[in-house]
Amino acid sequence: MMANLFSSFDPSSFPSFSLNWSSSILILMIPSMFWFIPSRWNYIWILLISTMHKEFKILIKNPVNKGSTLLFTSLFTFIMMNNFLGLFPYIFTSSSHMAFTLALSLPLWLSFMLFGWINNTTHMFAHLVPQGAPSVLLPFLVIIETTSNIIRPGTLAIRLTANMIAGHLLLTLLGNSGPSLPSTLLALLIMAQILLLTLESAVAIIQAYVFSILMTLYSSEVN
Repeated sequence: MMANLFSSFDPSSFPSFSLNWSSSILILMIPSMFWFIPSRWNYIWILLISTMHKEFKILIKNPVNKGSTLLFTSLFTFIMMNNFLGLFPYIFTSSSHMAFTLALSLPLWLSFMLFGWINNTTHMFAHLVPQGAPSVLLPFLVIIETTSNIIRPGTLAIRLTANMIAGHLLLTLLGNSGPSLPSTLLALLIMAQILLLTLESAVAIIQAYVFSILMTLYSSEVN
């Protein structure tokens, strides 16, 4: 039994430094069969990438920036792989930490904002004032729009982190109760764990999709 429930998310495995963050590098060790040999897995992967490319291409309004779908497809793949890796036993879930998710959302959002305010200043000012708003409410609307724009990287990071932590905590709670259960209830616990693991697999894909889609929408607003 763990002394602290949240210790399962502790990145420190050694007193001086941590090796758990190296789990994010495991996605670079995908076997070469996925891209050297045209296998079924290769076709499935190409179908997934093509589908994501079509999704992002619809959201990017400027035809000049159509090639940027590669960035968001790579972002989706990276987050999804890290989410999946966290479901395996004894592998650190890097996407359940704000240090990881904020490091993904903040630089991208900041680069979009700098690009928009430097190159399309008038367009960015127009985004702060909703069309058809009363003149009396314009100062308040500008403050609200500015605040909602500033908190975007934080909301992206918190959404991904919270969803990863919630499922893992539930799996940890059920797993810790296993040794104290009778054998009749143990089968039900295993079935519940399998169903939750299936749900977490779906959440891993959905959260990666939501993160990349929202980042694509934020990038399309600066053009």
